[in-house]
Amino acid sequence: MSHPALTQVIDYLKNLQDRISSALEQADAGASFREDAWQRPGGGGGRSRVLRDGAVLEQGGIGFSHVFGEQMPASATAHRPELAGRNFNACGVSLVMHPRNPYIPTSHANVRFFIAEKEGSEPVWWFGGGFDLTPFYPFDDDIKHWHQVAQQALAPFGDDLYPKFKAWCDDYFWLKHREETRGVGGLFFDDLNDRPFEECFAIMRAVGDAYLEAYLPIIERRKNKAYGERERQFQLYRRGRYVEFNLVWDRGTLFGLQTGGRTESILMSMPPLARWEYGFQPEPGSPEERLYHDYLRPRDWLAEL
Repeated sequence: MSHPALTQVIDYLKNLQDRISSALEQADAGASFREDAWQRPGGGGGRSRVLRDGAVLEQGGIGFSHVFGEQMPASATAHRPELAGRNFNACGVSLVMHPRNPYIPTSHANVRFFIAEKEGSEPVWWFGGGFDLTPFYPFDDDIKHWHQVAQQALAPFGDDLYPKFKAWCDDYFWLKHREETRGVGGLFFDDLNDRPFEECFAIMRAVGDAYLEAYLPIIERRKNKAYGERERQFQLYRRGRYVEFNLVWDRGTLFGLQTGGRTESILMSMPPLARWEYGFQPEPGSPEERLYHDYLRPRDWLAEL
């Protein structure tokens, strides 16, 4: 199964990177992605694309990677001991967009495929992915739209998938040390292999294909909204939470670093500017307090908004 399946998935992922890059360049109308192709010494490589100083996007990164090796890193075998002694292929597309305007949320998406093989044994494979939204000044219609697109993308595969993957997202992007969600969530799934390969692959494609439908209308609605220094400083402060999550909790960051991936590509999700402030407390009744009080916790957005 391995070779043709892997080729099929890689072709899709490269095409997805191309489509998203092109659409976001068009939405920005001010800058283009610069591509760096790279090789991993232990096997594999990828192409990292970064857009900087755009009219809409202060910085955005979207990377395709395909890495392989003769043995699994410690982080993977601790999570899945049955992978010990197998060679592996891991491929995926991951992106983070950091808009300039604080009224446009930061967005993240990722889709990936993993397969580990050993002679005389059946391959071990799974898909993963998702997308999530991190607003600084939330708008209910943006959040509802984001989750409606997520629900509709998964609807052909059963009514149970959206609530399952939505709850998984809330749990995964929970900052334990802050006791808050990273944002308003979306979808997250991992280790998807409980259905036939083609159906699992179709679920991953549905999630990857839905990202632009979910995010582009939000950019269009908010990109011209006026903001001031107060909003900008709060955006930079909240970006700090993004950095904290990626460096403290994100399994993908750890896997990339432990497998000898390209550090610049692994960390291109970081915002270009962020700030920390000791003991920050939002003013009572302020829009900033509204974010903390109403949005940084799991909620049934489709039922409540």
